[in-house]
Amino acid sequence: MREAHGPIRIRHVTHRMGIAVMLNRLFSRRILDSVRWVFHKDYVISQVGEGGHMGCLEEKVKTGGLVSGAHTLLEEMKLLKEMQDHSGVRKSINSELWHACAGPLVTLPQVGSLVYYFPQGHSEQVAVSTNRMATSQIPNYPNLPSQLVCQVHNVTLHADKETDEIYAQMSLQPLNSEKDVFPIPDFGLKPSRHPSEFFCKTLTASDTSTHGGFSVPRRAAEKLFPQLDYSMQPPTQELVVRDLHDNTWTFRHIYRGQPKRHLLTTGWSTFVGAKRLRAGDAVLFIRDEKSQLLLGVRRANRQQTALPSSVLSADSMHIGVLAAAAHAAANRSPFTIFYNPRACPSEFVVPFAKYRKSVYGTQLSVGMRFGMMFETEESGKRRYMGTIVGISDLDPLRWPCSKWRNLQVEWDETGCGEKQNRVSPWEIETPESLFIFPSLTSSLKRPLQSGFLGAQTEWENWVKRPFIRIPENLNGDLPYPSTSNLWSEQLIKMLIKPQNVNHLLTVSPVQDSTR
Repeated sequence: MREAHGPIRIRHVTHRMGIAVMLNRLFSRRILDSVRWVFHKDYVISQVGEGGHMGCLEEKVKTGGLVSGAHTLLEEMKLLKEMQDHSGVRKSINSELWHACAGPLVTLPQVGSLVYYFPQGHSEQVAVSTNRMATSQIPNYPNLPSQLVCQVHNVTLHADKETDEIYAQMSLQPLNSEKDVFPIPDFGLKPSRHPSEFFCKTLTASDTSTHGGFSVPRRAAEKLFPQLDYSMQPPTQELVVRDLHDNTWTFRHIYRGQPKRHLLTTGWSTFVGAKRLRAGDAVLFIRDEKSQLLLGVRRANRQQTALPSSVLSADSMHIGVLAAAAHAAANRSPFTIFYNPRACPSEFVVPFAKYRKSVYGTQLSVGMRFGMMFETEESGKRRYMGTIVGISDLDPLRWPCSKWRNLQVEWDETGCGEKQNRVSPWEIETPESLFIFPSLTSSLKRPLQSGFLGAQTEWENWVKRPFIRIPENLNGDLPYPSTSNLWSEQLIKMLIKPQNVNHLLTVSPVQDSTR
């Protein structure tokens, strides 16, 4: 692929087609010496003509007296933000709506924080997007470790203009030691947050018909929509909502029928047609922190089309991801990744503390019981129980001694295609993690729902275990209150409280009910 000489913009090719290799425009001579290959599904490169604010600002970086040091990096970051603000290519996306579309289990690292980056997991995102695993044609990178400790220099939220599929762009800086950590200002950035008021509904055939409307659950309509005037016959109002791209949509909200129900009628078919929604897709309505009514969509996971040979091969995409990571690791240079939470089976950028707790705070062993959270159909959360049946490398040839999916597991319940037979240590909850790290038990302060933490006998055995392992790297001095506080009679009673037999925790948003 030829070298790009101008700013680069991403253009969508066709719905749900994978693409992976992109030359990133770089913002200093130090970085310009590095060719960074990054992956993102559904997109290919297109070059934008020179000129305009983007070209002028970029020239400032090239000619601004580039020297090594924190001051230069800070100036580069300021210019990068200025470029984003003035380029006109991208508008800020509402964080709460983005996270609602991403799902209740998705979190993004904060700018300036430390993370573990797993190139093996990044390559797995390529495989999911192209329906092709890495082949023997892809070269090995022996100097590329299975995980890189990095500092997050930048995180931006994006959504495809045609499909509304969300993704995040992250800039990562590999680190050699703590001395490499750079205090990064937030430039007014706010921590990512999930909306507190929202509902999600999977569309039915009736919801997507050209002459139909959208049936809104009663509780959702009463909680999120402005109050109807029930003295009118029929009660009706006009709703104005905004989507991820700040486009405005107007719907007629009416309360009618036998039995009476809340419907969106006029304007709904236009929205369905414009977004090309089908039965099985989902829509989300939220109220953000400013009380704005916002609307997002999620595409159903359908069979993806094979990547056309005229674009890029799946092998090229895998090579692009691995080459970028290998170059960054060797030169300790920043690199950029794209993360699609709806397409990627697991997060491959893991918070530093989360990884350390899972690896050093828990003694994992064959036969150990665990719980793992999954997203439900209506954007709730549900815990499934399972047993560790093996610990081994997923790919011992390419990635020896990797923690990525090194746990072989069996699930108590069968028949769920979303549950894989291999998971990573940081994805699961074990009895040790529940007691060693109180943050995982903070939810116990709320009233427990039936089925929490499994069956009585199982969790009673966990609670009565006499030994809790303290992470060696903490030297016996936990940064939390004494674990003896956790062994209170009240907590034990809560953990061994008689439960229903389904062994599940279900935390749902506004329920889909018309009563």
